[in-house]
Amino acid sequence: MVRKDGPSEYRTLQQVAVGNAPRGGVKFTADGRGFVPNTSTNTVSELDALTRREVARITVGSGPRGLGIVPGEHYLLVSNSGSNTVSVVDLESRSEVAQVAVGRDPRHMAVTADGRTAYVCIWGSSYIAKLDIAGLAEGRVDSVREVGRIRITQNAHPYSINIDRSGRRAFVACNSIAATPVIDLATDSVITEVPVQSDGGRAVAFTPDNEYALLTLERDSAIAVIDMRELEVTRYIPVGPGPRGIAVDENDNTVYCSSFARGQTVMPNSPKFAPHTVTVVHLDGVDLSNQDGNPQYDEIPVGFGPCSVAIFDPDRIAYDGSKLDAAAAKLTEGTKATA
Repeated sequence: MVRKDGPSEYRTLQQVAVGNAPRGGVKFTADGRGFVPNTSTNTVSELDALTRREVARITVGSGPRGLGIVPGEHYLLVSNSGSNTVSVVDLESRSEVAQVAVGRDPRHMAVTADGRTAYVCIWGSSYIAKLDIAGLAEGRVDSVREVGRIRITQNAHPYSINIDRSGRRAFVACNSIAATPVIDLATDSVITEVPVQSDGGRAVAFTPDNEYALLTLERDSAIAVIDMRELEVTRYIPVGPGPRGIAVDENDNTVYCSSFARGQTVMPNSPKFAPHTVTVVHLDGVDLSNQDGNPQYDEIPVGFGPCSVAIFDPDRIAYDGSKLDAAAAKLTEGTKATA
């Protein structure tokens, strides 16, 4: 965990131990509960974001990769890449209450703002699974099911998906094609594939004004900037090696992307950053409509092989630590019992 103390001042606070091989971005609830999947141990770790500790582990399916918190924050969805399912987790009881079968090797997902639908990248089967989750608002966990499939180019390997700020379109980051598919959510159909300079897409975020989509390209160590009206790339922003996850701070137009270290190409004017870091890109004063001008950068050293990045503002949460304390005590007891 890193704290921002000023426009270009970052301080590492702590590394929080979780299960083996944590993947995917941490997802936070409004009361400060954070969740991250542990791919090799078939669990999801719950974190207390304010006290910076793990308080619980929830057993799910095999090889959990992606997460989605359902609006209302009573349920968590988990994509299990090893069991080809999506788990439904009750966050009150901290237990898996259902598994829903999907295609081969599901990865990351996006949940609509109304809490009725989840879209899951099916990495091994080249489609986006549409899940009906509307029944969760009434506690009907058995009603969750796959109701549609949005086909992507064969062998595109869709890795992650994000819904734009209007809620009307979704952009898909694909590992194996030099393009990002754009889905019209009113028709659940691909309306175009925006060409980019390489394959290796990992994650998509959007500028605060929703004018541009930002796609990390791991193999090029760059962010592709896509005009949301014209649906075409306007520029590439060089970043640290092998970017994967990306997040945008809406308060100051700052972009954060994790440098995993598998980049194969270095762009001109690329910052000389090391792997296992987070690249900070300051967009204030940068014209994203063309390639002119260079942004200002910062570099934050982090742990080995960062796959994702998430923004958490402790000043905006309604915190109640009592339930987290109880969960942490239970986790500690379980650890002692198996030691």
